Amino acid sequence: MNLSVLDISIIIGYIVLTIVIGYLLSAKASKNLSNYFLGGNKIPWYMLGVSNASGMFDITGTMWTVTILFVYGLKSVWIPWLWPVWNQIFLMMFLAIWLRRSNVMTGAEWLKTRFGDDKGSQLSHLIVVLFAIVSVIGFITYGFVGVGKFAQTFFPWNLQSYIMGITISSENMYAIIIMGVTTLYVIKGGMYSVVFTEVLQFVIMTIACIMVGVIAMSLVTPEQISTAIPEGWKDVFFGWNLDLNWDHLIPAVNNKIDTDGYSLFSVLMMMMIFKGMLVSIAGPVPSYDMQRILSTETPKDAAKMSGIVSLVLFVPRYLMITGLAVLALVYLAPEFNKMGDNIDFEMVLPYALSNFIPVGAKGLLLAGLVAAFMSTFAANVNAGPAYIVNDIYKKFINPNASQKKYIRMSYLASFAVVAVGIFFGFFAESIDTVMKWLVGALFGGYTASNLLKWIWWRFNGYGYFTGMLAGLLASLIAPLAFPEVSPIYAFPFIFLFALAASVIGSLVTKPEPDEVLIKFYDSVRPWGFWKPVYLKLKEQKPEAKPNNDFWRDMMNCTIGTGWQMMLVLIPIYLVIGEFMSLTWVILLFAASSVVLYFTWYKKLKDYPEDYKCEVKKEEEIKETELV
Repeated sequence: MNLSVLDISIIIGYIVLTIVIGYLLSAKASKNLSNYFLGGNKIPWYMLGVSNASGMFDITGTMWTVTILFVYGLKSVWIPWLWPVWNQIFLMMFLAIWLRRSNVMTGAEWLKTRFGDDKGSQLSHLIVVLFAIVSVIGFITYGFVGVGKFAQTFFPWNLQSYIMGITISSENMYAIIIMGVTTLYVIKGGMYSVVFTEVLQFVIMTIACIMVGVIAMSLVTPEQISTAIPEGWKDVFFGWNLDLNWDHLIPAVNNKIDTDGYSLFSVLMMMMIFKGMLVSIAGPVPSYDMQRILSTETPKDAAKMSGIVSLVLFVPRYLMITGLAVLALVYLAPEFNKMGDNIDFEMVLPYALSNFIPVGAKGLLLAGLVAAFMSTFAANVNAGPAYIVNDIYKKFINPNASQKKYIRMSYLASFAVVAVGIFFGFFAESIDTVMKWLVGALFGGYTASNLLKWIWWRFNGYGYFTGMLAGLLASLIAPLAFPEVSPIYAFPFIFLFALAASVIGSLVTKPEPDEVLIKFYDSVRPWGFWKPVYLKLKEQKPEAKPNNDFWRDMMNCTIGTGWQMMLVLIPIYLVIGEFMSLTWVILLFAASSVVLYFTWYKKLKDYPEDYKCEVKKEEEIKETELV
């Protein structure tokens, strides 16, 4: 596809602007590691929330979501529960508060507050660093596959190259170039650069999303959509089977459904809910989402930051997703039928964009989608090196180095993580393959240990290490040993294997010292099986009270999941012209918002009440130690 001079100018101008912002912020970021990785905990929570939403608005995930909406219709809104997409609701309700109370820099460093500083804690520290690096590399690989496919469709140049006798496809060269440019501003500007450029990127993406939604509604009527879809495509709810038959429209879509393994939709949903509950309570993987939580000023801000993510993300994103899907359904079905069984469904988004977006608007939209990729990629590049430098180099190799030395090591670690992610990207089969491994197998290995760390006092550092190691090995080996089994269906087996290793590892070793458990429980105050620790805390602090908010938190999570689903359905119903359903969804959204205002927002508080004073004292001590 040939882009106009105006379109190319808009894209290049945007890329130059992001690099300039990164360099302008580099002086502020390079003062120390806290500034570089957490923005000094001075960035406002709402900016961190918009930044986090921008990081989740990735181009690869958008291509995948357009594909599943095209294929599965409104039932596709349930499929992102594979992640699960509502883990953000659990963070919003209680987990972000628990995490932020630790006042640390990374998820690995957080483990010290739970397991102390003995050998078991050090082993748990090392294994979560390893997991963080593997997951960040996995997400970079995931992005590499998507951005290469996307760029090759739109940009007019053939970049196929031969380097040292190795052929690098044009698709992969585009991915390498875009990743290289993004790496420059992230490495130079750290968290400040990531957040401020992501806020800019989110504004651009929102404008682009609204533009696509308006174009789709002007070019496609509800009647045209109805003739282009099978019966049941507009139904959100489902029976035991999926019951979508594309034979009389695009027969190859039925093969896609069979390949995905989603025909028994109720079984899939039960699996996703089972997995989702466990993964959500386990908390975020040690990646950019956790870094945003740790970057907030207070625990209360961390909860509000997590809440604003869903509020600003889903409506604009699904305006674009739905607009592109219906344009492809109505106008590109003949082209897809010509391809027979060789349709690359991940190209639905690029096909729709290249055929229906006018000059000028196309440049802005492409800049927005490149921004979507860059923001997600940038967030991962900022998160991964934090674990390498803070949790390996600083802790075990060179604890007395200068801040400048640590920043330089962060630059080197960033380049290394990107290089390894790109390397694996050359061998990835498709977006869907990488996504399923990330959310099924890898998250399965993570869940058991990170669930137990919150809810069971007897769980210790050795148990965490053995559980994480077992889960990580199982997630890497299972796809190779059983390639025919979808990672989502392998999740229970990986989880149970890791759970057994976690429990056995804890019971055959000593529990953590009382002072460690009491301090953790007193500061974080989770609910769960903590009665022995609570009774010991009560002896020291008679005024101490247990966390009895489990049922309220679970109620809020249930309401919040529905609230989030309404944010997905509102733009879909708007674009496809189902205005009666749209009215009901808006009313449900308003009602759930009012309930959450009283049951969640009005109940938010920082614990202890003088949290800011305590944090300020700790920061003053840290600054004195640095001097």
